[in-house]
Formats: sequence, structure tokens, C-alpha cells
Amino acid sequence: MALRTPLIPLYADGAGSAEIYLKLENLQPIGSFKLRGAGNAVLKAGKETLSGGVYTASAGNHAQGVAWAARILGVPCTIIVPEHAPTTKLAAITRLGGKIIKLPYEEWWQVIEQHGRPGMSGRFIHPVADPDIIAGNGTAGLEILEDLPDVDVVIVPYGGGGLSCGIASALRAMRSKAKVFAAEVDTAAPLSASFKARAPQTVERKQTFIDGIGAKNILPEMWPLASTLLAGSLVSSVADIVLTLRMMVERNHVVAEGAGAAPVAAALSGRAGGTKVVAVVSGGNIEPAILAKILLGETP
Repeated sequence: MALRTPLIPLYADGAGSAEIYLKLENLQPIGSFKLRGAGNAVLKAGKETLSGGVYTASAGNHAQGVAWAARILGVPCTIIVPEHAPTTKLAAITRLGGKIIKLPYEEWWQVIEQHGRPGMSGRFIHPVADPDIIAGNGTAGLEILEDLPDVDVVIVPYGGGGLSCGIASALRAMRSKAKVFAAEVDTAAPLSASFKARAPQTVERKQTFIDGIGAKNILPEMWPLASTLLAGSLVSSVADIVLTLRMMVERNHVVAEGAGAAPVAAALSGRAGGTKVVAVVSGGNIEPAILAKILLGETP
């Protein structure tokens, strides 16, 4: 169901001596890596188990993955989204047959923290802390190793930890010595704060167009994995991510959403070290109006 996505060189100035490669998960059928984990979790559960339907909480990309898989099985699908979810992602959920329920951000985040919402029917597919989600996401790591066996650094966006921990788990299982870093944005970087405090932290959160990362806290159930598997968190500013987005379009003809550009911005900073660096472009579902502003040199 998920595609094997290409690994291509980054064509950019300022990369220093490192070779930077882009893992193009924005080319998945739903425009995001989320098809890997969501597809694995839903299809593994099967139609009989999910006869009452499935539901999840997502800002858009995981929702599309669940809706895609639910459509294949022919089971009902409901998506709980935060009120600020991008219209592009909402349109995609509807197109795939998902029913949308909007909640204020705090209530939406509670659904994720509590692994479900009272009164909902069907099986809840957690967007992050589900072993089948993490395992499915890890297949991206196996592909990276097959295409670049001597990779020494992989940088992955950190929203909830499902992708970064999945990739890191896969690399460790294959006995790769590559370090895996999380990429965060400075408007909300709870993983960076948690690494500094050596315990899960809650931070102040500022809403931006970068919707795939920037949660207010680390899910406690993901901290043991993240603290063990990840080498650290590389935090970039919104301005740096905007510049990187524009460069990716102009120089590489790659359209990424904010979260997908964050690892590239971190790689360009040189803070991860390494000579062969892979930046995982997690998705490309950016609002056209926002992309237009960025290409015109504006900050959305």
C-alpha cells in the first residue's frame, strides 16, 4: 500500500562538507509517511475486528492514512481534528471517505493522551503510541539503509515520536551505527526540553503553519523510547524552516510542508555532524496559499 520512496541528494549551498540526502515521504499517495504506520495498523487489525469502524485523532496526515486503509477494508472511519487543521488536509480526509469532528486544540490533544474519547464508536487507532504504527513507520528506515548503507546521521521530524522512534528502532535492529536526531521548531520544542530535564516536559506552544510538529508536551509512554533511541533534538526557527521550504522548491523541485522541511533546515545547520546525512521529508501537504507566500519571500 505504501510506496518505496526515493532518496535523492540535496542541491543546496551552505551544506558544508556533509552529503545531505532527502528521503521523499512527501511522494506517498497521501503526501505523507503516515500511510506506512496507519496502513499497517488498520490492515493488520482486519475487516472483521474493525466492523464497528475506526477513529483517530490527527491534524491531517495520520487521518488520511487511516481513512485510506479504512476505505480499502470498507469500514467506517471518523477523524477527530483540531480546529486549526489545514483545509487542504480536511479536504483530503473527506475525499477518502472520513467523517470529520472538530475540537478545540486542548480537547483534541486529550483524545491522544487518553487513547480515545468517550462516546465514540469503533476502534481507536493511536497516531503515535501504537506498536503497529511504529513498526510500519520503521520501514522507511530499512529503505534508507538499503539505499545508503553507510549513512551516519538521520534527522526526522518529531511530532509525537512514532516516525523517529520507528526509524531508529529499524536502524538499531539492523545494527546500523547511524545516529537518529529529532527535528523540532522553536515555537514548541518539548522533546528538546525533555532531553535537558531528563524527563517528559510540557512547554508553551505557539501555533504556526508548521502543524505536523510542535506539540505542547511529550507523551509519557513515548519518552522511554525517545530517550533511548534518539541522539537528541535539533531545533530550528520558523524563519529557517521558511527559507528551507523555498530553497527546496527552487533548487530541488520538492514541495514539503513545514514539518517536512524542519529536518532539512537542521541538516543545513551542521549541528548533527556526520558526513552522510539523511533528512526525512515527512510530508508535502502544505496549504497552497501558504506556499505561495513563502515563494514570494513572505513569512506566513
